Amino acid sequence: MSNIPKDLKYAKSHEWVRVSGAEATVGITDHAQHELTDVVFVELPEPGKKFKAGESCAVVESVKTASDIY
Repeated sequence: MSNIPKDLKYAKSHEWVRVSGAEATVGITDHAQHELTDVVFVELPEPGKKFKAGESCAVVESVKTASDIY
């Protein structure tokens, strides 16, 4: 039995998006979380900012690396 929500859309780069009306929630997969290990900082965009598909919208920094979120 899988507990993966059916309303998520996934990218090959391990991000997901959930669209609700005019808003979208973005996150990273469980696999990406395990690869990053301890997250120490997240840089988020200003609320309401619009992005094009494939454009970086945030940065996640861990003790290992910094990764753009698309």
